[in-house]
Amino acid sequence: MTELNMWNAYGEELERRVRLKTFPLALKLLEHEEDVPQGAQRPLRDFGYRLMLCQAFQLSRREGVAVAMLSEDMWCHEPVIGYGLQEPPEYFLEGHTRYPRDVSTLEAGSHYAHEFPRLEVGKYVGVVSAPLRTTNFHPDVIMIYCDGVQLSLLLLAREWKEGYNLKCALSSHAVCVYGVIPTLLGGECQVGVPCRGDHYSAMAGDDEVVFAVPRGKVEDLMAGLRYVEETDSRLPRGYNFLPQFPQPDNYEKIARMMGLR
Repeated sequence: MTELNMWNAYGEELERRVRLKTFPLALKLLEHEEDVPQGAQRPLRDFGYRLMLCQAFQLSRREGVAVAMLSEDMWCHEPVIGYGLQEPPEYFLEGHTRYPRDVSTLEAGSHYAHEFPRLEVGKYVGVVSAPLRTTNFHPDVIMIYCDGVQLSLLLLAREWKEGYNLKCALSSHAVCVYGVIPTLLGGECQVGVPCRGDHYSAMAGDDEVVFAVPRGKVEDLMAGLRYVEETDSRLPRGYNFLPQFPQPDNYEKIARMMGLR
């Protein structure tokens, strides 16, 4: 199996094990325009209009389209700044993205702007997204739209190897940035909350959140999913409501140590 076939197989396995409603996405940062993968659509060139990055992700995850977004294809300024495609204007850094619509003062808006996750300016010219199961490029990040129970299973699989919990930077804005850039910068998984643009303009569901996985952690995640399925953590699951619900042996042992039995 080639490495590309492996990524495609991971995509199919994620869909099956996590019961995803939309395709998990392969994302790759592009250093040069010539790096745009064969067959990827360019919104301004091919559609005649710009898109928000979350809309490009929607086309990939719901319709299976590979979409390459360079600065000229972007309709929203936040991913242009977050992915380092251009320097942020001083007006952004002063806080005007958030003030007065969302925060109490311009200073509060500036706090948001200065905490905003950003890649080095000029290192990349764009980003391409495609379904993981059909990607023809090697991804830097896997981005998964999921619901709460699916996220719980993914986090359980992530914790399988080392047991550490996940520390996240969460925001109500720019999930295309907050759900991806910290993953690239820190080499760790990330949870993101779909923003207004993703909900209002790109069809994110009310029950959806984002789980992003850096390339170096995907193999461990898949191994974790396989392991926890063997210990009866899988989807779909039945439900019941029992008092004093039977728990695993180690839970029972700790409960007895604590006088809960």
